[in-house]
Amino acid sequence: MTAVALRFEKLSTEGFGALASAHPAVLIPLEQTPQWAAFESSRGRTPYGIWAYYDGATLVAVASYLWSSRRFRKSLVAVNGPVWFVERTSDLEARLLQTVREQFGADPAVRPLYVRLQVQHLQDPATGPIEHGWYEREIVVDLTPSEAEIFKAFKPNARNSIRRAERAGVEIRSIERSDWSAVFSSELFPILEETAARDGFTSFESAYYEQLLEQLGDHLRLMVAYLDGQAISWLITTEYRGYSVYYFAASTQAARTVFAPYLLLWHAFKELKAAGNRSCGLTGIVSENYPQLINVTTFKRNFSKNIVEVPTTYDVPLDPVRYRVVAFALTARRTVPSAARSVTAAARARTGALLRRGSSGD
Repeated sequence: MTAVALRFEKLSTEGFGALASAHPAVLIPLEQTPQWAAFESSRGRTPYGIWAYYDGATLVAVASYLWSSRRFRKSLVAVNGPVWFVERTSDLEARLLQTVREQFGADPAVRPLYVRLQVQHLQDPATGPIEHGWYEREIVVDLTPSEAEIFKAFKPNARNSIRRAERAGVEIRSIERSDWSAVFSSELFPILEETAARDGFTSFESAYYEQLLEQLGDHLRLMVAYLDGQAISWLITTEYRGYSVYYFAASTQAARTVFAPYLLLWHAFKELKAAGNRSCGLTGIVSENYPQLINVTTFKRNFSKNIVEVPTTYDVPLDPVRYRVVAFALTARRTVPSAARSVTAAARARTGALLRRGSSGD
């Protein structure tokens, strides 16, 4: 039986604000707000609006969509969304998925190959995804207890590391907003480049972070750890409606030697708590689809045992046949070079063994 579609309407910035104000207990990720959409717009991306979904007069969910155009596939993406305002049952989620498919399938202004969003109860028409788009587990630190209680709840390794950083003379500074761009480009981006090279990932260019700081400054904090007057570690946090997130961070090898990231994050918790935030998400940790997060998981687990499951990102194809063709082609494109590398590596190993054997004097 086909699920009964929900009613949907596009929200203005004022309309979104009114709904949010009427539901103060609902956790709304910053990525699902008009403010984030404006930031993405400043980067040249195209927001496609924020939509509210209703079952009769009852608000069910809200989703902010971004237009994404990549080779062979155009899509609409709800980054870290949708936001649910009622219990997220399997039946109700089925109705939302069906609604999204009908909504954008019938929209003459947009013809995406698929709509990407988080799905808690995997079911038709959700499938895939072609690639994963958001972490699936995170650690969340409760900031409502006293500072002493928060500190006591850390693992002994974290508490000892914080004390060692203090003894080493690490100084923590909250950077003034007027100095964010200059400090980031001159002192902090080089640290990010070092971190990326060491840990094997690709960062955005400096302009991305500078734009983030400029556009979303009302919801951000920039904190830096210094040793002997030299910046060695930094972090950017976000906050919205009492929920904060440890969003970006980087550190030099010298910072790790003196345990600066531990002290820096502890100071961030204290500052976020003082500002009225009730909790702080530490973003992604290791999961089935993100095994590469194992190293950061070890660090984050020092601060809390509270692991929160995040619904996995899936695709809702609007042209299922073409979606399957594109998904197959992209999978083949990723796996064939990998297989070729494995064959080449095996051939090289075999050749090396033969050369060593040949030079052994047999």
